[in-house]
Amino acid sequence: MNKNIIYISVALIVGLLGGFLIFGGDSADTVTNKIMDDHNHSEEIASNQMWTCSMHPQIMKPEPGDCPICGMDLIPAETGADGLNANEIKMTENAMALANIQTSVVGQGQMGDNSLKLSGKVMTNEESNAVQVTYFAGRIEKLYVNSTGERVGRGQRLATIYSPELVAAQQELLTASSLKESQPELYKAVRNKLKLWKLSEKQINAIESAGKVQENFPVFATVSGTVTHKMVEEGDYVKQGQPLYKIANFNTVWAEFDAYENQIALLKEGQTIKVTSNAYRNEVFDAKISFIDPLLNSATRTIVVRAVLNNKNDKFKPGMFVEGKIEGIQSDSKSTVTVPATAVMWTGKRSVVYIKTKPNEPVFEMREVLLGNANGDNYTILEGLENGNEVVTNGTFTVDAAAQLQGKKSMMNAEGGKTMTGHEGHLGMQDEGSEDKMDKTNHSEMNKRLEVSNKFQNQLKEVFDGYILLKNALVNDNVKEAQIASKKVSQNLAKVDMTLLSDKEAHNHWMTIQKELKISANAIEKKSDIAAQRGHFKHLSAHLTSSIKLFGINQKVYSEFCPMANDNKGAYWLSLEKEIQNPYYGQSMLKCGEVRATIE
Repeated sequence: MNKNIIYISVALIVGLLGGFLIFGGDSADTVTNKIMDDHNHSEEIASNQMWTCSMHPQIMKPEPGDCPICGMDLIPAETGADGLNANEIKMTENAMALANIQTSVVGQGQMGDNSLKLSGKVMTNEESNAVQVTYFAGRIEKLYVNSTGERVGRGQRLATIYSPELVAAQQELLTASSLKESQPELYKAVRNKLKLWKLSEKQINAIESAGKVQENFPVFATVSGTVTHKMVEEGDYVKQGQPLYKIANFNTVWAEFDAYENQIALLKEGQTIKVTSNAYRNEVFDAKISFIDPLLNSATRTIVVRAVLNNKNDKFKPGMFVEGKIEGIQSDSKSTVTVPATAVMWTGKRSVVYIKTKPNEPVFEMREVLLGNANGDNYTILEGLENGNEVVTNGTFTVDAAAQLQGKKSMMNAEGGKTMTGHEGHLGMQDEGSEDKMDKTNHSEMNKRLEVSNKFQNQLKEVFDGYILLKNALVNDNVKEAQIASKKVSQNLAKVDMTLLSDKEAHNHWMTIQKELKISANAIEKKSDIAAQRGHFKHLSAHLTSSIKLFGINQKVYSEFCPMANDNKGAYWLSLEKEIQNPYYGQSMLKCGEVRATIE
């Protein structure tokens, strides 16, 4: 019996060992491979994983650590779970619809309509400008033209002057007249002296016939035109040859266009240029290029291209913006990549577009491009895009605002992965208590504030004042007041004079931002639900922040942030006070938020 038990035990052990040898190897390899695959996969995920803060979702870092704002441990970002790259952003279908975001696929073809489009301004024709001077010294007794803009004709009386020198010269004439038979040379010399003072033969004969001296003598216009500068007042003493008025003849004016360095080879004198203006949308005016500036502006990398416009009907006013189109321009290459002009945003030396990176999802990423010629309503893209790329053509600033809010690469943040704080590249902004950091920061040219006039800044401030009324209405949960305030924002937007922006870059920026501000303000005015109003207020705040950072309003403004707004993604707003009053939650969470930066 004991022997049988031993035989059975040995057989069982041998069977188990054989089964392991036959089947166990594959199982072990499978387990090992699975472990290796999981390890490699986890490494791949870890390499693409971004880390964020649960309270400050705009923080994005490629590795775990502490939040630089609150010190909390960073957690894996949801975007990593969605398979997004570090600088991709995903928008909801609702946000896409509200912002009317549209895209188009980059195509390949000839240079638009084989034309070159230039932007410019109407200027006075310097060749027809004149300065009206007085030809004798004296005191101005009377001015007959008292304001700029008045039209004068050749021979029109402009002023009356009392001149002791002229009084003495007239007395000499009367004396010489009585001696002209015996001293004809003296008589002739006296008359010539008066002619040098621009007195006509008729005036000299009248003095001689009257036989008495004329004390106050008139000054007549020597040219016809419009007074552009009045340089004297009644009672002033003037010297011989001193200017009284500057007079311009507007029968012809100059249209001066800016052409970029890479467009110079396409231009030559004598080319026909078709000129259009917003003032006369249905009219096209033909002119010829009369001058191409031989000097390149090293700051803007442009040259001036000039054409003379016939202005006998007084249609063109100096300072008006015009566009010129030169047809028959041939491209150097057989085919080019072009995009609609609405797809491109400019900031300093950078031009950027947003491409849709996933064909079936609203996922976007910023892409820097190198612009070529402007062809009609399109731009030639020299670098940065390929045929087949899908780009945002409408609502580009809304996509950029979303990228800024999420700390991704954007127009104002070339690096990405940064919070919206002053010392990390946002224009004109300073963290509270971080002036030393600001001094050490090397801001690039793209973050410079654009130089604009005080008048434009004051008009922009009126828009901001309406925004503050809107913010306060949302703080107080008042839908009706929010509608009234948003209407005020729209009205003040309409008053902003774009002609005050002489710089092309500033003009293009404002045209795009103004459109987005108007869309958001109009949407808030039409909404009777405060949650919907607050959704549009987020976009309005982002675009107004961009405009204030670009142009300034001569006032300190605080940029404030609520991490719980916008579905816990966070949202910013602007305020005149440091004290937090949250417009996204109103009275329910009035103090939720913090001051993030100061726009000086």
